[in-house]
Amino acid sequence: MENKKGFFAHETAIIDENCQIGKGTKIWHFSHIMRNSFIGKNCNIGQNVVISPEVVIGENVKVQNNVSIYTGVICENDVFLGPSMVFTNVINPRSAIIRKDQYQKTIVKKGATIGANATIICGNIIGEFSFIGAGAVVTKDVKSYALLVGNPAKQIGWISEFGHRLNFNNKMAICSESKEFYKLKNGKVEKL
Repeated sequence: MENKKGFFAHETAIIDENCQIGKGTKIWHFSHIMRNSFIGKNCNIGQNVVISPEVVIGENVKVQNNVSIYTGVICENDVFLGPSMVFTNVINPRSAIIRKDQYQKTIVKKGATIGANATIICGNIIGEFSFIGAGAVVTKDVKSYALLVGNPAKQIGWISEFGHRLNFNNKMAICSESKEFYKLKNGKVEKL
């Protein structure tokens, strides 16, 4: 049901106190938004999603079913989190040892996509418009516009803002859909 604050929450969703949720956001079945979390406008939070305390999610973020976003994760605008992908927030978890003071920050930059069943090890930055393939295990920072696959994830190329593989010729490439140009310089891609 849409509430007076302008977002929709399914009747089975649980929203704790002191959460900020933007207008136009939809929160679906059996999801739990925990205290002091922030969700921007026009997001879609799928079924069975857990958003832990103090998580920050920008605008127009799509979180597919069965994703847990743990304390320490920041997702900027236009991020896509595929079904059942995984974040971690402690490098060496143990059941009998409390390490809440050791949570590491993970930042997913604007426009990045993380595919289904991928795992993001904490403490890394996922670059703008990067694309993490399904099932990949990311263990280090990811460059903007990078395309990564595998376990451990390895960069196999570059990708456009529209999600198409970029083929560079003389350090220039064009997106097949948007027709926008990209330049490769010193191991980094920038849109012209």
